Amino acid sequence: MYDIIIIGSGPAGLSAAITARARGKSAAVISNSATDSGLYKAPAVENYPGMPGVSGAELSRRLIAHAREMGADIITGRVTSALAASGGLSVGFGSEFETGGALILALGVVQTSVFPGEAELLGRGVSYCATCDGMLYRGKSIVVASLSDGAAEEAEYLRSIGCRVTEITTGNIEIRGNIKVEAVIADGAEIPCDGAFILRKTIAPAALLPGLETAGGFIKINADFSASVPGVFAAGDCVGGARQIAKAVGEGQLAALAAIAYIENAEHIGRKK
Repeated sequence: MYDIIIIGSGPAGLSAAITARARGKSAAVISNSATDSGLYKAPAVENYPGMPGVSGAELSRRLIAHAREMGADIITGRVTSALAASGGLSVGFGSEFETGGALILALGVVQTSVFPGEAELLGRGVSYCATCDGMLYRGKSIVVASLSDGAAEEAEYLRSIGCRVTEITTGNIEIRGNIKVEAVIADGAEIPCDGAFILRKTIAPAALLPGLETAGGFIKINADFSASVPGVFAAGDCVGGARQIAKAVGEGQLAALAAIAYIENAEHIGRKK
């Protein structure tokens, strides 16, 4: 178990990890590959103080190297869920999970819209993780919406365990069903099925963490960067405001300090009991 888990390896997330380690807290950063980020692909960053003209790739590498040198664990994986668990918060990625005393969401700008029927049937036939839920559909018909790199591999995994897979790549679908998923409508064609796997690069914040409040697609936070779920904090582009690297770095630091205070307060209360 880590003191703090951070989702997102952009400037906000890595700043949070560096701050956590500087204060003696264990930290893990879980994220898609940094090479997928908009920052990494930027040819030059002209307004980051002290580093004019640095490429986005170089800045990203330096931030990751700094976090690693401080002792943070950098884990590459597509996060599919986050849940409040006994004694902490659990983050699922692929078939694995990690638990932390606090969670910092540094998701960047993520896809926030969902398909018709997706939210209503989540957990009742709609899934975001093939390795997590695939065995529940062994021998059944499923639709896989392949909307990210690596989705084809997950679809092949589902076939290998006995699922009857129809793979689609269109971004125009509707999921239908009453109690559970019964069909997917893709570009007007109905595909009867028992389940639908929506495999995106990222998951909308509200779908990622039950109870997380958002407004206009951004995570709602308080002055101390705490979110609506106890022990959860957020920083960077996912909370709105100017999309600037320096802003994200500062917010990541402040979110980490607030998360540390939360952990230490919880520990203090535990000792008093």
